[in-house]
Amino acid sequence: MEYRNFGKSTDKVSLLGFGCMRLPVKGKDAAEIDYDSAFEMVDYAISRGINYFDTAYMYHDGKSELFVAEALKKYPRESFFLADKLPLWSVEKEEDVDRVFNEQLNKCAVDYFDYYLMHAMAKERFDKAKRLGVYDKLKEYQRQGRIRHLGFSFHDSPEVLKLMLDTYDWDFVQIQLNYLDWELQNAKKQYELIEEKGIQCIVMEPVRGGALATLCPEANKILRAFSPDQSIASWAIRYAATFSNVLTVLSGMSNMSQIEDNINNMSPFLPLSDEEQRVLSNALEVYKKTKTVPCTGCRYCMDCPSGVDIPHVLNLMNEYTLTRDKFYSSLSLKSLESNKHPEHCIDCGLCAPLCPQSIDIPEQMKKAAELFKELTKQ
Repeated sequence: MEYRNFGKSTDKVSLLGFGCMRLPVKGKDAAEIDYDSAFEMVDYAISRGINYFDTAYMYHDGKSELFVAEALKKYPRESFFLADKLPLWSVEKEEDVDRVFNEQLNKCAVDYFDYYLMHAMAKERFDKAKRLGVYDKLKEYQRQGRIRHLGFSFHDSPEVLKLMLDTYDWDFVQIQLNYLDWELQNAKKQYELIEEKGIQCIVMEPVRGGALATLCPEANKILRAFSPDQSIASWAIRYAATFSNVLTVLSGMSNMSQIEDNINNMSPFLPLSDEEQRVLSNALEVYKKTKTVPCTGCRYCMDCPSGVDIPHVLNLMNEYTLTRDKFYSSLSLKSLESNKHPEHCIDCGLCAPLCPQSIDIPEQMKKAAELFKELTKQ
C-alpha cells in the first residue's frame, strides 16, 4: 500500500481511504448494513494496509458511525485514522455543536477524531457556520485533543472555496475530484487553491458515485484497448491519486471485488503516464459526445424572442446528463437568471433552423423545463 505523510505530522495515511457511505446492505434499506459482509471488507482492507476510514452523521441513515465502532473496536486506536463530519443542517444554535459532536464520539466509540470536517460546505452553510461560531467551537475541541486535524468537505464554486480558505486557518480540505469534474465542476481550480494555501487535499467521489466505473461502450473500448487487464474504474482511482498534493483517495466500496481492485491499484501505485492521460482524455471526449446534446455554444440560435438562454440551458442539461448529480446541478442552476429558464419557451421554432448541429431545440427546452423544475426542488 502506498502511504503519504500528512503535512509535518507523523501521520502516514494510506493513499486509498475506506469511505463508509456505500457499505453493503440487506435489501434496499440503507440503514440495514450487512455487517458480516462489511466486517469482511474492513478486515481485508486493514490487512492490506488501509488505515483511513471516513464516516459521517447521515451515512446509512445514521447507522454508518455505529458500524464503524463495531468494525474497528478490535484494532488498536492508534493503528487507524478516523474521519467524521459535522452536519451543519442539524445545527441551529451553538449548543447543537456540542450535542452532535459528543453523540458522534459516543456512536464511534472513540475519544477523538483524527480528521474532522464541516460537512458538504457551500456558501449558505458557511454563512451559517460563521453566524453560529462553529469554527471557534471546533478549534476549542482541537485544543482539547478531541480533534487532531480540522477541515471541511466542499460542494460549491472556486470563489466560495477561496473565501473559506481566506477566512479561517484549515488543516485540509476534501473535494470532489475526478477526470470528469476536473473541468465540469472546475475541480482543477479548487485543487490549485488548496495547494496554493499550503494544505493537503483529500479526494472524495473519484469514481463519481459509480458513474465512472463504466462509460459508454465506445469509450470503454478505447480504455480496454490500451490496457485490457485494467478495470474502467481503476482509471478514475489512479487519476485522482496521481496528484501529488492528494493525501488520500476515498472510495465508497460496496463489495469485495471493488476493494480488491482498488487495493491492487495502490499496491504499488503507479501515477498515470502522459500517454495514459492522453488515452483517458480521448475516451472522455467520446463519452461526452455520446451522452450529451451536441451543442457547441456557437449561439447562432440566439437571441431567443422569449429570453431563454438556450446554450446555457443546454450546457446545464448536459452537465446533469453526465453526472446525474442533483445537488451539484441545482447549484449550477443558480448561475442562470430565472427569466432565462426554458419554461419561458413558447415553441416558436425560430431557433431550430439556425442550429448548425440540427438540434431540435424546442423539444430539448421541454425536457429542460421538466429537469429544472426537479432541480429547483433540490
